Amino acid sequence: MTYVVIENCIKCKYMDCVEVCPVDCFYAGENMLVIHPDECIDCGVCEPECPAEAIVPDSDERAAEWLEINRTYAAQWPNITRKGEPPPDADEWNGKPGKKALFSPNPATG
Repeated sequence: MTYVVIENCIKCKYMDCVEVCPVDCFYAGENMLVIHPDECIDCGVCEPECPAEAIVPDSDERAAEWLEINRTYAAQWPNITRKGEPPPDADEWNGKPGKKALFSPNPATG
């Protein structure tokens, strides 16, 4: 089993999960994070830390369409090991449906 970042991270990107990860398997895109499934040790400490409830085990049915997205972009985006500032409007986006259309394939900058 591995953990997967799903749709609700888009435009929220709180990053509370990053600092608790013992193996630094988070990668940062322009408007969401992903977990590298081959680096994740399935400890689960990140899941309860996410205010957007955007991290689920790969056994969760919501993870299916996001597992390959996590794998693909973890190989392209920069690794992140410290919590940064979430977007100023993150709370407004938390829980909004239909955010997959807003996904950016661009890596985080700065």
